[in-house]
This record gives sequence, structure tokens and C-alpha cells, in this order.
Amino acid sequence: VGKTDIFFAEQEKIAGYEHSFGEICVDSDAVTMKKKRPGRFVEDGFVRGKYLVLDVHKAPLLDENGEMIGTVGCGRDITKEREIELALRASEERFRELAELLPETIFEMDMEGNLTFVNCSIFDHFGYTKEDFDRGMNGYDMLVPEDRQQAMENAGRMLAGERIGLKEYTGSRKDGTTFPAILDSSTIFREEKPVGIRGFIIDITEKKHLETQLQQAQKMEAIGTLAGGIAHDFNNLLMAVQGNASLMLLKKDPSHLDHERLKNIEQYVQKGAELTKQLLGFARGGKYDVRPVDLNDIIKKSSEMFGRTKKEVVIHAKYQEGIFAVEADQGQIEQVLLNLFVNAWQAMPGGGNLYLETENVALDRSHVKPYHIEPGRYVKMSMTDTGVGMDEATRQRIFDPFFTTKEMGGGTGLGLASVYGIVKNHSGIIDVYSEKGHGTTFNIYLPATESGVIDQKSEVIGEDVTPGHETIILVDDEEMVAQAGRDMLEEIGYTVFLAINGKEAVNIYQEKRDEIDMVILDMIMPGMGGGECYDRLKAINPDIKALLSSGYSIDGEATEILDRGCDGFIQKPFNLKQLSQKLREILDKK
Repeated sequence: VGKTDIFFAEQEKIAGYEHSFGEICVDSDAVTMKKKRPGRFVEDGFVRGKYLVLDVHKAPLLDENGEMIGTVGCGRDITKEREIELALRASEERFRELAELLPETIFEMDMEGNLTFVNCSIFDHFGYTKEDFDRGMNGYDMLVPEDRQQAMENAGRMLAGERIGLKEYTGSRKDGTTFPAILDSSTIFREEKPVGIRGFIIDITEKKHLETQLQQAQKMEAIGTLAGGIAHDFNNLLMAVQGNASLMLLKKDPSHLDHERLKNIEQYVQKGAELTKQLLGFARGGKYDVRPVDLNDIIKKSSEMFGRTKKEVVIHAKYQEGIFAVEADQGQIEQVLLNLFVNAWQAMPGGGNLYLETENVALDRSHVKPYHIEPGRYVKMSMTDTGVGMDEATRQRIFDPFFTTKEMGGGTGLGLASVYGIVKNHSGIIDVYSEKGHGTTFNIYLPATESGVIDQKSEVIGEDVTPGHETIILVDDEEMVAQAGRDMLEEIGYTVFLAINGKEAVNIYQEKRDEIDMVILDMIMPGMGGGECYDRLKAINPDIKALLSSGYSIDGEATEILDRGCDGFIQKPFNLKQLSQKLREILDKK
């Protein structure tokens, strides 16, 4: 008795131990009595008040007439075995449930590729049904044909004991569509010999999308830095040309043949300056005059002006009432809109429809993470055309500087590059969706501001050159720019001290402080830059008057210098009229 065999007779007490049977036992006995033959049962029992599970063998006990008068049998305690069995069953059920909860596909297959287990994810990711699995599926069919052979070879290498690890493949759904996937089939399950492979497949479509966005952002940032440097150097070159042209124009009578040619040179310089403005718009630091603006108002005015010139394009607008204000340079935003309008018009050579829409949106961290900007309130502007659309290869390159689908001479390829740069410099996002033959949609998100909208008035620049008589230090490390600038200043009456770097400017100012009325300071110089030079000059004389001059735009370091008290900014290339007016504006200020 105990863990050895237990002998018992129905409804008897043997060796002082009570034995009772549940419903299974009663039913079993009834069957045994009816059929009068031995049977084997798993039954409940109690020994010393302890619950047991018994493996019972019973036979009918017959009298001399063959009538059943009881049962006789033996039972083996299988309580521990049953506990282990139930624990294994519960563990299997638990891990099966966990496998079903996982969002990625888990599989098990034999060495021929026949799937012997899958979780429900395979039906969601690959479009198969439970019936497909029950009829028999091959695991290699989850990959595109060109990847299957590689996967089979990797399985063979695993059998040879090699660790394969994660491999990237292209997954294939039941309907034939594909997606990028990572496959890990590094686990071989064995009995007496290798019999199959276990692993998982991860859909990395979203990961690839995020990688592409990050790579695009990094590429554009690098190109933007390069573009800014090119624009700066090119503006210095234009400044020298502009300076000499302005000086020659002063001494040419309007009736002189060269006067018209010199005016043409000035126009060419302005066209070159427009190109560099596009580059600076694309490069980091492309904002000039930032203040709270109403995007609805800017879009309405810009679209109306465009619509009057391109009547073959029908504009449909939907503006959200109560649109958030955004901190923006209105001129730069107008440039963005104009470039997008022209791009849409060129995509609809026979005319078409252009749909404009604005709305207030809230972007969470997951949405803005690839763009390295802050989540929060944004204003969304959408522009959709019904044009020819783009293929994926073109769509991925449209923001690259100098990339264009037009024929030679048909465009510079800077329009959309500057659009990208301006939006990014405003801490915004620009997305493009397009299909060949189905039009294009540009979505722009600009961060909202709590500040109220400020009306902007156009700055009127006079036509006349205003002379002066003061003494000025001109600081510029580019010899051709410094020479042209000195000649321009002396021509209109100023006395000029020339400094080729910041250190020399500080030395001159310390020596001749009482004679100097103003400093014209280049921002980007080797050694001591414009910012440090201004700070040292201001330490000598807190009331110093200074004008920043640069081939870069006003954003970034220039804005910081202006915030520290610098009196003004003028961007190269500038002509004699612009320079003279800026000087008088600062010098005459009390």
C-alpha cells in the first residue's frame, strides 16, 4: 500500500484506508459488470486523506453461477506523472499563446521546407489562411524566388554546424506583393538526427522607411552645408563684379554706349544672386526676417497671383478657419509656394487642377523622430496636382540640388532643393507622394507658435546714392571684395581703413578709435571670425556702430551677432545704392 500497488474491492475498507471512487469509477464498474471483462482506468483516489491519481486495472469478481458480485483489481499511484504531464501541457499552452501574441511570424519546418508549425502572424503578414496551412505549405514560398536558393544553402550550412544568424531577404505574400524582411532560422531541432528548422521572419518595411528618411535627411544636410559654402564664395565673386560695375556706372553718362552694357552686367549679377539665394534657401541658415505669419493669407495671395498668370491651371482651395500662426520668413515661404506652383504647372502641360488645403495638426514623437524636430502643434499645407506624376527613382531625387528632369537649358534644378532647405530651416517637414500618371502631392508641416500674427510692410529702397564723409573700417579677408568695397566707399566720400582679418581690425580700432565712425564687418573669416571681432570691438567701445556683411544669409551666427547689438546686416552682392543707404541708416541713427 502507498506508492506501491493498492489492492481494493469496491465499497470496502482495506488495511484501514478509505477508498472512494468518483463518477468515472462508478461508470467504469457498471461497464465492467455488464461486460464481465477486465479493464484499465485512470481514477481518483484518497489515501490517508491525500488525493491520488491511480492507474487502475480491474476485473469482475464472479460467483459460481457466473454472476458478478464485485470487482478485484490493483492500482498504481501516477500522481507525480500526471502533475508533470499537466505542467508540460500548461507550459506548451503558455508558450503557444505567447507565440500567437507575437507580432512577427514564427515557423517550424522540416528539412524539405514543409511547415509543421506557424503562429497566426503568418496569416496577417503573408495573406495565407488556416486552410492553406492544413493543406500543406512550403516555408521557402514565403520568400521571392531569387532568395529561395540562398535560404536553402544557408539551411545546409546550419546543418553542418555553422552559425548563420540574421539574414535580410525579400518576403513574398500569397498575392505576390513583396516586402523587406529579416529571417533568423538559426535553431535546428533534433531528435535522433536533425529533423527541421525553427525561426522567425520580421517585416522591416517601416524600419527601411525610417532608414531611408534618416539617410535622406543626412544627405540633404551634407549637401546643404556644401551648397552654403558655394553660395558664400560665389556671392563674394559677384560682389567684386557688382562693385566695379557700380563704380563705372557712376562715371558713365546714360547716353554712353557702355552705360547700357554696365546695366546689363548689373542685371546678370542679380540673376547670379538669385541663384545663390536659391542655394542659401536650401542650405542651413536660409531665413532672413522671421516673424509670426498667417499661412492662409500667404497662400491665398500667392495662389491668386499665380492663377492670374496661368489660367490653364484651375486652383481649388480649402483653408481651415482659425489656422495657427507660424514663425516664418514670409518671403521665403512665398518662394516655396512659387516653386511648388511652377512645378505643378510644368507637370500639367495641358492644364489641370491644383488642390490647396491647410489644417491644424498635432504630430507625436513617432511622427517627427526621423526629422529630428520636436513634437507638438503644426500647420499642414497640402498641394496636389493632377499632372504626370513621378516614378520612385525620380521622387527620391527631386530635392537634390541641380537634379532636373528638364532638357538642357530648361531649368537649374534648384527650385525644389530650395523648397526642401527652406522648410527644414523653419524646423518643418516636407513629404512627397506621387505615382506615374496619377499626379503628385506635397505635404508641408510648419511648427505653430503662440505669438500673434504681425503685419509686414514692404521696405522701400530709394533710388539715389547717398554720399557720406565719415571714417569706416572695412574688414574682409577676400582681396577682390575688400578692394571693390574700398573703392565704392571712397567714391561716395568716405575715408576707409582696410583690414584683411579680425585681428587687424581690432588693432586699427584700438589705435584710431577716435577717428573711426563705423565698422563694416565680414562675418566669415579665418582665425578671428566676425562674431568674435565684433565682441572685441564692442568691449573697447560699447557704442560702436557696425554693419555685418556676408555672402551667407542672416540666419544662424549673423542673427546672434545682431542680437548682441550689431546695427545691421547687408548681404553680398550689394550695389552702391544699397550700401550707401544702409550706411546712412546706421550712421544717422541717434
